[in-house]
Amino acid sequence: MGTVTPFPMPATGQVGFERIELTRILDLYGRMVAAGHWRDYAIDLGREAAIFSAFRRTAENPEFRVEKRPALRHRQGMWSLVGEGGAILRRGHELGPVLAPVERRLLKLVGE
Repeated sequence: MGTVTPFPMPATGQVGFERIELTRILDLYGRMVAAGHWRDYAIDLGREAAIFSAFRRTAENPEFRVEKRPALRHRQGMWSLVGEGGAILRRGHELGPVLAPVERRLLKLVGE
């Protein structure tokens, strides 16, 4: 009962979110859920990217995807916001400015 089992380390080469990054994304997700706009999410951790997808309904395509691609760190920036149609809406080196369009949308949802 008192035995602590260590959490297995991710496979080598797997990209993941750091605690601060995931906290920022989940905070936005929680506010969108409270506004009644999002209902589900998915996290995909792969070799090239870590992806957080937010859904209006479970059976649909994600409305937004937040992607972290470290290979693009020195080019356009490792963060990107991808829309429902697959178009890249925002790219950057920092997470905050990339999430800004979704946060502005939240202000409109709350203001209605």
